[in-house]
Amino acid sequence: MRPLPRSFFARSAEVVARELLGARIRSRSTLTRLSGIITETEAYLGRDDPASHAYRGRRHDGNASLYLAPGTWYVYRSYGVHWCANLVCGNPAAGSAVLLRGLLPVEGLGLMRRRRRGRPDPELTNGPGKLCQALGITRELDGQPMWRSEFVVAETKAEPPGVLVTTPRIGITKAVDWPLRYLLSSPRP
Repeated sequence: MRPLPRSFFARSAEVVARELLGARIRSRSTLTRLSGIITETEAYLGRDDPASHAYRGRRHDGNASLYLAPGTWYVYRSYGVHWCANLVCGNPAAGSAVLLRGLLPVEGLGLMRRRRRGRPDPELTNGPGKLCQALGITRELDGQPMWRSEFVVAETKAEPPGVLVTTPRIGITKAVDWPLRYLLSSPRP
């Protein structure tokens, strides 16, 4: 599996978020291979997006990775409980990124089930925190270029498993009506 090139992420978050649907995220671990097809994303536009961690150019230790090269992982803790994994997009000065919100598990289902403590399969990776817990993604991934990290994202030759749907983002309190959530409806295995 060849990781997506840096040029893929050097575009707007909206474009990257749509085009990540159907791509595969995979661990490089030799112990238990984990992978899944990305089925849901959200775009965060950076400086001009009130829901973005980079709104109005905010910078601090916790969001420093948002300002690194396109294709860098930005991992943060949501509500002090769940890790959320993003990939930086576009111009690094903008602080834009794409949140991985859901995936269809392909490899390592047993380990994902254990990490998610026996949740039913449809609930293993159907949210950004659940996805990170199932894959074992933590803050350690933050700031790493995707190409050299434990988790790579690659294009698949298969047709995306579902139909593209665009909706407003969810789970936020600002700019909630912006249609920047992209998902594949009725994903099929």
